[in-house]
Amino acid sequence: MIQLRDIDKFTDSRFQRTFILKGIHLDVEPGEFLTIMGPSGAGKSTLMNIIGMLDEPSAGEYFFYDQPVHKLREKQKSELHKNHIGFIFQAYHLIDELTVYENIETPLLYKGVSSNERKSLVAEMLDRFNMVAKKDLFPEQLSGGQQQLVGIARAIVGEPKMLLADEPTGNLHSDQGKHIMDIFQKLNEEGMTIIQVTHSEENAQRGKRIVRVVDGAIVSDEKVKG
Repeated sequence: MIQLRDIDKFTDSRFQRTFILKGIHLDVEPGEFLTIMGPSGAGKSTLMNIIGMLDEPSAGEYFFYDQPVHKLREKQKSELHKNHIGFIFQAYHLIDELTVYENIETPLLYKGVSSNERKSLVAEMLDRFNMVAKKDLFPEQLSGGQQQLVGIARAIVGEPKMLLADEPTGNLHSDQGKHIMDIFQKLNEEGMTIIQVTHSEENAQRGKRIVRVVDGAIVSDEKVKG
């Protein structure tokens, strides 16, 4: 599903090249639940943004379902992202001016889903996340945990092939975090490919494989013992 080959990400100043990622080699199969771990500043979020096509590598090759992402134009990448990838951010990234219902509906509008189908998909998400009573509220009227649930509902409403989650439970208390990890495990059991970045060893154990990144390079890649 995903092949990263010799991916570098760097910034150049007049006298110096600073590497954020160096020589990343990574394969992800459909249906995997992969965790990326490492200290702050290791390059985890940059790697996620490249996989999610929100950022470009400075060098190397990226294949997504055999499509050479590194050669695609911006519009083609945007189409791939829109149709196949759901992204959950640590800082929620909800649209303040839109209600819970409208936030969840947004990706379906981008995909051109019909009005009736949108209604039924959003209703299903509201039900799944116990948010029916909150559908007309705005993000500022929700707790952090509720905002993150809306973020997850928005990311998966279009049934993406791959879900990317960058520190999805970082701002939540433990019960909310556990609830969200339960949701991820169920989605993965339903066939969704998930890649998460987390500092939590407990959350990492929910997945099937842990890739550790230090100073922009992969230092280990191991299956979760379970």
